[in-house]
Amino acid sequence: MTEASEAMDKRLAGSVELRDFLDRAGSLTLADRRALVAQALVLIEQNYVHLPLKVAMHAVNPVQRLRLLALRLGRQSEASMDPEWRFHAELSQIFHSVRDLHTNYLLPEPFAGRIAYLPYQVEEYYEGQERHYVVARVVAGFAAQGFGPGVRVTHWNGVPIDRAVDLNALRFAGGNPAAAHARGLESLTIRSLRVHVPPDEDWVVLGYVGADGISRELRERWRVAENVPPFVDADALTAAAVAQGLDLGTDEIGRAVKLLYVPEAITAAESTRAAALTAEPAEPGAVVPTSMPSVFRARSVTTASGTFGHLRVFTFNVQDPEGFVREFVRLAGLLPQDGLVLDVRGNGGGHIHAAEFTLQTLTPRPITPEPTQFITTPLNVRICAQHEQDPTGQIDLGPWCPSMNQALETGAVHSGGFPITPAGGANALGQQYHGPVVLVTDARCYSATDIFAAGFQDHGIGPVLGVDDNTGAGGANVLTHALLKLLLELPEPVRDSPYRELPGGANMRVAIRRTLRVHDRAGTPVEDLGVVPDERHRMTRRDVLGGNADLLEHAGRLLAALPARRLEVRVADSGDELTLRAHLLDRADVYVDGRPRASADLTGESVTVSVPGAGAAHVIRVEGFHDGVLAAARTIVR
Repeated sequence: MTEASEAMDKRLAGSVELRDFLDRAGSLTLADRRALVAQALVLIEQNYVHLPLKVAMHAVNPVQRLRLLALRLGRQSEASMDPEWRFHAELSQIFHSVRDLHTNYLLPEPFAGRIAYLPYQVEEYYEGQERHYVVARVVAGFAAQGFGPGVRVTHWNGVPIDRAVDLNALRFAGGNPAAAHARGLESLTIRSLRVHVPPDEDWVVLGYVGADGISRELRERWRVAENVPPFVDADALTAAAVAQGLDLGTDEIGRAVKLLYVPEAITAAESTRAAALTAEPAEPGAVVPTSMPSVFRARSVTTASGTFGHLRVFTFNVQDPEGFVREFVRLAGLLPQDGLVLDVRGNGGGHIHAAEFTLQTLTPRPITPEPTQFITTPLNVRICAQHEQDPTGQIDLGPWCPSMNQALETGAVHSGGFPITPAGGANALGQQYHGPVVLVTDARCYSATDIFAAGFQDHGIGPVLGVDDNTGAGGANVLTHALLKLLLELPEPVRDSPYRELPGGANMRVAIRRTLRVHDRAGTPVEDLGVVPDERHRMTRRDVLGGNADLLEHAGRLLAALPARRLEVRVADSGDELTLRAHLLDRADVYVDGRPRASADLTGESVTVSVPGAGAAHVIRVEGFHDGVLAAARTIVR
């Protein structure tokens, strides 16, 4: 057993029943509650970028609800105040009402860092147009009569399961019906107590039909365990925290699922040291070892349409976006080059740079990072002014300042749009994988993953194959209350900051900059709309229980219909010659340190080209064309 597995076993061994956990929870005073509501008002009224959109699209008024809650708390005393669970539930519900998974009330101790779970996971599949539910996996060591992966779920606490999922979805944020349904299903069996209040029931009665065809009921109590910690501290002033685009709930659940079902994939910290790993291309059906098992899973898969790569990206929530891209490129390079299934299902996002830096590796076209906007409130103007010259070296808000100041005169709701991701970093490496790529999405894709999927579609990299009608539709950069407070304290505190320390280890998050799409969809917000796939796949029973077999067959058919191009470039050890090897390309143009130097017709399997200045160049870029259209590129940095 590995050290990481032993640590995970200890976490689960420390699980307690939900009712025992709740007996020890709750220490907020009335003054604490009033302070939390006052700070929530600051964030929602003065920082929240989507407030006008949410009021219009969902007919909600979180500001008025917070004012009413503050009024009610003002009339209460320590003796007459509501039970603490009711306060948490109401404040959480106000945040959830805007259907924004970036904008959360994060519960204090002892809820922070813990999960509530049942010892099994339920997923859905289709037979034709009819939806069914099945137990997909169980926690190691758990057993019950006629129960296990593959049993069909029929009821949840006596309610037909499909209706129970939809009722549960009403309690959780989801910007579109697909996203709400996905969260309703996911939260049936596992919840982050940092983001959501605990379940109301002590136990759940699950109705199911076993493999023997007999209908049974299973009664199981909710249990609470300590979750695996994240790699990124979102409250610290770091590049990773200020460029964060993350659905915290999905990220927490993703770590919890590994804790419960695949502890061998957990590492104590992200790693990008891949020197000791294999450099051999994957054999058909083989898994490629990765230095970042919590982030990637790479394998070669054989389908009826051919053998392709399947690269799963579980999260973008890393400290080092360049290291993330290096490992992505290494894995893609060891997979079959005739096509790649890039699978981001269940990815709640993370570092926006990691997401947008990765796009360049899959296309010859320049990447345009998504622009972002602030809502133009006096408080946001103060934050931008404090960091106009990037005094901390971590967050440069100078580009937004002129439009923010002008908006106070013109009445513009939003600032000008500028990218968080530097365009230079988004185009530094260039294309690394030249085969066709299919992107697989679902309704749990959120934030930086929404940005990635939107960029993938906007730049025409390949088809998007969705198992749901939309992605989760989270289009923003998110900052915590603690980080916003810090931004007005550095490099020196401003006068009369509205931010106050939150009691009990509580925290809040808010969508601070909204993202807009580019190219043909330029100006369209990602929030609530998400990315609509080019083609839809309904998950089958074989997908859920058999390693996504039908999903991969569907993706394989799409890949087989697309050209698998090649472009290899070798620079002579001395002199100014390049040797080009290409497939399905008819012309190559060569640029040396940004200047055009040569062009060649690709008439044979291998072509040698004399390129003045290539021997002393810092950057050589070769662009390959097919019928006059840019179709592949290779960038060599020396």
